[in-house]
Amino acid sequence: MSIKIIDSDYVVVGSGIAGLMSALHLSKSGRVFIVTKKDKADSNTNYAQGGIACVIKSEDSFDQHIKDTLDAGCGLCDEKVVRSIVEKGPERIAEMEKLGINFARNNVDGGYDLGREGGHSSRRVLHAGDITGRKIEEVLLARAQAEANISICEHYMVINLITTGWLGRSVLSDCGCDTAGNRCVGVYVLDRVSGEILAIRAPYVVLASGGGGKVYLYTSNPDIATGDGVAIAWRAGVPI
Repeated sequence: MSIKIIDSDYVVVGSGIAGLMSALHLSKSGRVFIVTKKDKADSNTNYAQGGIACVIKSEDSFDQHIKDTLDAGCGLCDEKVVRSIVEKGPERIAEMEKLGINFARNNVDGGYDLGREGGHSSRRVLHAGDITGRKIEEVLLARAQAEANISICEHYMVINLITTGWLGRSVLSDCGCDTAGNRCVGVYVLDRVSGEILAIRAPYVVLASGGGGKVYLYTSNPDIATGDGVAIAWRAGVPI
């Protein structure tokens, strides 16, 4: 059976905030295919209501936000990762605002209308009404659809990563030398509408397919949160 092959510079799996932001950055360097297993707006991001925690006030601090996060994580968090995310928060908020996302302001001094949620010792949650995720998704989707270098493929279910190990061949690097180890060179996808299996060939693949909340009996996550990306990476031998 012959499989249709599509070539791209990058493949991004998932159309939530992580996937769309990745695609917008990568589109400056080449062609990007975003593949998503349902409608393009169907993501955890779209259903997230509360807001984004970020150190904004002068009386707040990165160290306090990090401590709150580690305390709430009960020893399960990697402190280096927490510190990196917290300290880069203000920069990411500024980036989203430049893209057109408007966070709520108060009527007193025009500053951010910050909320406080469980686990936080200070008000540091920015929001856009009570539909923060939907607002973010709408803006980022509009930006992605306006980019000539980005194609969004709906109802494409990723089956597996295409790796050099799977193909039984080595890959030449830019210098013409064989690269060592097992390298990802694309993805196999199922077009859920036509039933066709396709191969998208790309030197870089970003798995931004969300979490696996649906493995639990009770969850507020949408039905799409089935941990596909984790399973795909594990089958390909990616260290997890």
